[in-house]
Amino acid sequence: MPKKPRTGLPTQAQILDFIANSDVPAGKREIAKAFGLTAQEKIGLKALLKDMADEGLIDSAPGRAFHKMGGLPKVTVLRIADVDDGGNVWAVPEHWEAETPPPRLRVRERKRGALGIGERILARTEEAGAGWIAHPMKVLAKASEQVLGVLRRDGDRFWLTGVEKKDRREFPVSDVGDAAAGDLVMTEITGRPPRISVRVVQRLGDPFAPRSFSLIAIHKLGIPDVFSGESLDEAERVSRMPLGDEREDLTHLPIVAIDPADARDHDDAVWAAPDDDPGNAGGWQAVVAIADVSFYVRPGSEIDREARRRGNSVYFPDRVVPMLPEILSAEVCSLKEGEDRAALVCHLRIGKSGKLDSWRFARARVRIAANLAYEDAQAAIDGTLSHPLTDTVLKPLWACWRALAKARDAREPLDLDLPERRVVLDAEGRIMSVAPRERLDAHRLIEDYMIAANVAAAKALEAKKAPVMYRVHEPPSREKLVALKDYLETFDVPFALGQVIRPATFNHVLARVGDADFRPQVMEQVLRTQTQAYYAPANQGHFGLSLGSYAHFTSPIRRYADLVVHRSLVAAYALGPGELTRADAEAMEQIGTTISGLERRAMEAERDTIDRYVAAFLSEKVGETLSARITGVQNYGFFATVEGIGGDGLMPVRDLGGEYFRFDEAARKLIGEQTGEEYALGQRIDLRLAEANPVSGALRFELPGGKGAAPGPRHVGSGRKDRVIKHRGRPQNIRHQGKRR
Repeated sequence: MPKKPRTGLPTQAQILDFIANSDVPAGKREIAKAFGLTAQEKIGLKALLKDMADEGLIDSAPGRAFHKMGGLPKVTVLRIADVDDGGNVWAVPEHWEAETPPPRLRVRERKRGALGIGERILARTEEAGAGWIAHPMKVLAKASEQVLGVLRRDGDRFWLTGVEKKDRREFPVSDVGDAAAGDLVMTEITGRPPRISVRVVQRLGDPFAPRSFSLIAIHKLGIPDVFSGESLDEAERVSRMPLGDEREDLTHLPIVAIDPADARDHDDAVWAAPDDDPGNAGGWQAVVAIADVSFYVRPGSEIDREARRRGNSVYFPDRVVPMLPEILSAEVCSLKEGEDRAALVCHLRIGKSGKLDSWRFARARVRIAANLAYEDAQAAIDGTLSHPLTDTVLKPLWACWRALAKARDAREPLDLDLPERRVVLDAEGRIMSVAPRERLDAHRLIEDYMIAANVAAAKALEAKKAPVMYRVHEPPSREKLVALKDYLETFDVPFALGQVIRPATFNHVLARVGDADFRPQVMEQVLRTQTQAYYAPANQGHFGLSLGSYAHFTSPIRRYADLVVHRSLVAAYALGPGELTRADAEAMEQIGTTISGLERRAMEAERDTIDRYVAAFLSEKVGETLSARITGVQNYGFFATVEGIGGDGLMPVRDLGGEYFRFDEAARKLIGEQTGEEYALGQRIDLRLAEANPVSGALRFELPGGKGAAPGPRHVGSGRKDRVIKHRGRPQNIRHQGKRR
């Protein structure tokens, strides 16, 4: 029952009525002004509002505005969360503190298609029946206009140091909220030049704590990392569905899953044996069993909306942000040893030359014979580890793979064996080591089986005239090829532009380079020459793999594109529930564009997090002289990478000594005018590590003893364009920011 109002104060009912009908956010100031309260009565209003909040009548929103408990503020900030099959735009509150799931609001766009997923709007909200409508008032700062950084206190003022490598600006902080100096915070830029400042919108904690480096990437890029209560409840329900008796029973086959040692989600498993059909003498039968995610995640379900919003799982050294709730990704869908699991299987017949002769897709029940780490499978084949499945399962798998490898070699795909960095953490999340990941035949074996199944999926759907979500990799553009030609000329490596460019063209370049010191740089430049792969329903082929038709089919637990392909196969082969809907079939281009962008976001997050871990690992070596390799040369200095570890750092030209340096753009060199000293792409050099900042992932180098290391003999390119750069004084003292003091 409402309490008796204090003298001169509005009643609780009057306050609730004002909040419900106010066209502006209704905070204490607006309520006091609306009812003409005196200074003394405002004190009473504060107590009354607290009573109403304690009774559960109202709740506060960001900015200290109030709204009806269980509802939404009249005006609030929303984030666009989904665009459904009918083109309707849906949003959720940017901040939601209640224990109940956040409401979804249908956005009434002024212009259809103007708002995209992830955008933020200030909107007027309206309760309509059992749902909510949002009327956009204005589009707010995008994620790129938000700044993630660390708070620093200087006297009475707070400053924000951003986490971006390329932006070393500091911003004055107008509102720190509940954050303190040293905290990692998300802020929003306010004001206009020249009076720009930031205000804290979210406190994230200690940036140097274990597991914080991935958290920086998650918040910086807006990666969803918390599932709604509704999606978790739905995942729990569908996880209890029986597999059904209509599935093909393959539990008798000793199918094995070979994955990283620390894998929690097992998408794929394989089996192979000699083909007993005389028509395929010397050939093979193979089964590629893939988790049947489409059986559990149905189109239009809450789990499906969440998966599409994420696009893929994101893998960090310290955590995985999964595309699907854990009960599905790590349990029910995951192909675990000794457990009956639902699978969508690809039956392959492979000729002795490795050519795919035929394929068939079916839903099946499988029972995985073993979950093996790559290292253990390789050791068993090499004879250094005893395993009961070596003779019966692994040796036939390897024998069939040799045929697949023969076919791969014949089509000559792009062969870039660039090392992948592996960060090893202890149980507390502290860094134990950073080193290149070992590349084994076991890795190549699984890759080739997966490629075979992906090709079969694409060709099977083409034969059925069904929609295909292709994995497209287009040939390099002429502009990139011209740049590569200019680059290779600096190493006296010829590259003709008039030829038909195929993946083998680049392989031949690498063969001419051989084992030269600059081979890693050439491989990286060849990689930069390639286009970015993407998802689309129009087939442009896969240039890098030298394949005409290619789709991703083998990882539906962690990639939405694969789930789309599964649904199309289910529909094309009439395999039961979970088929591709007509609406999704018509929206394939839009879906492809969306998930391609989400894939790029995940790649950026993973790369940035590895850089932060590398910087943290190297922060213990600040002041030491390290062996490095120059990976980039610009007019303002050169970038170098620590040998065997990675992590790019800048060596500014101003710290190269007191002489003028000329930038030879074609040869990618800095050349001293007086001494002729050169700093060139690919050059090995000893550098002193001056700074390692784990928050940004940035490194900075100095020359040992203030002198340039003696560069080895190098070919001097002619150079199309020279720039003269003047050294601006002595090397500056660089404060070590790598560890919190």
